Amino acid sequence: MVRGLDHVVHVVKDLDAAARSYEALGFTVTPTAHHPWGTSNRLVQLDHFFIEILTVRDQTLIPNHTDTAFSFGSHCRGFLEDREGAAMLVLESGNPDEDRKAFEDLGLAVYDPFSFQREATFGDGTKATVGFDLTFTSTPQAPGLGFFTCFHRYPDVFWRREFQAHPNGANRILELIMVANDPSDLHEFLGGFTGQREMRATSLGLEIATPRGLITVLSPGAFAALYADADPIVPADGGPVIAGVVIGNSNGMAEKSVEISQIAGMMVARRG
Repeated sequence: MVRGLDHVVHVVKDLDAAARSYEALGFTVTPTAHHPWGTSNRLVQLDHFFIEILTVRDQTLIPNHTDTAFSFGSHCRGFLEDREGAAMLVLESGNPDEDRKAFEDLGLAVYDPFSFQREATFGDGTKATVGFDLTFTSTPQAPGLGFFTCFHRYPDVFWRREFQAHPNGANRILELIMVANDPSDLHEFLGGFTGQREMRATSLGLEIATPRGLITVLSPGAFAALYADADPIVPADGGPVIAGVVIGNSNGMAEKSVEISQIAGMMVARRG
């Protein structure tokens, strides 16, 4: 199975301020929701992809990593101690058990299964339960980033038409951009994580096509040349970073026209 993009976790210090920045760009942002392990989020939903804007609400509730358990909250807390920005890349899951077995068969790191439910609040004030099964993996080539697949237990409840109606016309994920000093270092891991063994190597980096969006890994120089209006990206300690996302619009913008914005350490580019 080749896994498409499901969401990206955008870690910020001030959740509501970041949400206002997204709203100022014409995005609809969901009400605040709380995780039982001390983080809170607001979402920007597109067509079966979302940006999870997340902050640490209560550090005392966050469990630490163990030898077998990957702590979502601990990773985000540690990331936020260094900087704001995109901390985790998440792919869709059709079956968490199959994801775990596939990772094990490929020799990728695996952790204890992790499932949870939370209460979601909708635009009309009604509430309902949503649930997820997360299958974590990791790689020494990207020690500062988190990676997992996400299985939606109640997709008809989670994906809401009112949250996907954006004044700016945004409607789909086109591309997730990573920056690495040597993009080729990530080809083996990303091939296993996505299930996509066919990828394109260029003078700029790597391109991995998924059923929902392209994953591009660029060198710092290539990123600076392609996105001159964005803040320059210097991978921390030589490790790769998630630089941003490119989102498609339905508002009639020319395909070659790209609007670039910077929100709390992450580039959000929109194109027609």
